[in-house]
Order: sequence, then structure tokens, then C-alpha cells
Amino acid sequence: MSPRRRDTEATPPREGRRAELLATAAEVFAAQGYAATTIRQVADAAGILGGSLYYHFDSKEAMADEILSTFLGDMWAAYDRVLGAGLGARETLEAIVAESFRCIDRHRPAVVLYQNESKHLATGERFRYLLDSHRRFEEMWTSLLERGVAEGVFRADLDVGLVYRFVRDTVWVAANWYRPGGRLSADDIAKQYLAMVLEGIQRGSG
Repeated sequence: MSPRRRDTEATPPREGRRAELLATAAEVFAAQGYAATTIRQVADAAGILGGSLYYHFDSKEAMADEILSTFLGDMWAAYDRVLGAGLGARETLEAIVAESFRCIDRHRPAVVLYQNESKHLATGERFRYLLDSHRRFEEMWTSLLERGVAEGVFRADLDVGLVYRFVRDTVWVAANWYRPGGRLSADDIAKQYLAMVLEGIQRGSG
């Protein structure tokens, strides 16, 4: 049975409806892949006629753009608050990791979309900001890790580029399995992750 159409029902204000439709589109893009998803499929998932979607968005590209720019804007606002707090390198790393998992909690489908599609989308002019964000992200982490070495809180014998890639990949891959409302909250997972990375999993001998 097809989803019930809601075109003739009372609907929330336009901005609220846009947010609902973007959330639906993000879920569909994450599940099926951006290229494989049609406007009709997004509309069906939202329970509306395909043509009604164009009242809010002029294209599938416009939806992906808003989903990704909203996610990245929120992520960088959180990171900038941490970076401006004047914390030491280890405390900054801990806070950045915590904010990353909170961002996954708030934007999980958008994170999956970014991971799976950003390299392809960034070849288009509309999505060039994805490349800028990637460069800024790498520079932030590299600078933070080098500062930690200089402060004597991170090991100097480890390759900074390798550590950056390990942390980047092991944090953000969580979007593929994390589910809001699960047994562990985003903050709980961040604490467990930091304990493994900074302290290891081997039991102490003391």
C-alpha cells in the first residue's frame, strides 16, 4: 500500500514543513544513495505527490545542498566554540571528539550522505564548499595534534597524518551504526572512544 497522501491535510508552517521534508530526504539519500534516489522516491517517503515537493525545493541538488550545509554549519559552530575556549590540547581533543559524536546524533543521515557522496558532489560548483570544509577539518586536526606534541601531552613518535586519519575515520564511521535513543548516548560513546584512544584497552598492571 502506498503512503497516505497529505497534500489536502492541514500542514505545518512552510519552514517547519521544509525541515520535515529535508529530514526525510536525508534518510532516503543515506539509505539508497544520492544518485540512485529520485524526487518521486523522496516524495513517496514523505507521503506527498512528487510535484508538491517542488513547492519547497527546485531540485534534488537543492535538498542535498541544504542538508549538507546545515550539518557542516552546525559542526563548525560547535568546533569553533571549543577552539575558542582556550583549552589545552588534550582537553580540546576530548571536546572536539565529544562534539563530533553529538553532531552524529543530530545529523546522522547527513553525515552518511557526506561520507558517501561528498567526493562526487564536490566536483560541482554548487558543492565546492565541501572541499573547503575538508581542508579546514584536516588543518584543524593537524594543528591540534602538533600542539599536543609541543605541549608534551601527545606522543612525538607517532605520525601526525596517520593519527589524524585514524581519528577522523574511526569517529565518523559511527554514523553507519549509531542510532539515537540507543543503549549508549552520544556522550557515553565519546567517553568510551576517548578512553580507548587515549588510554588503550589493555588492563593496567597496577
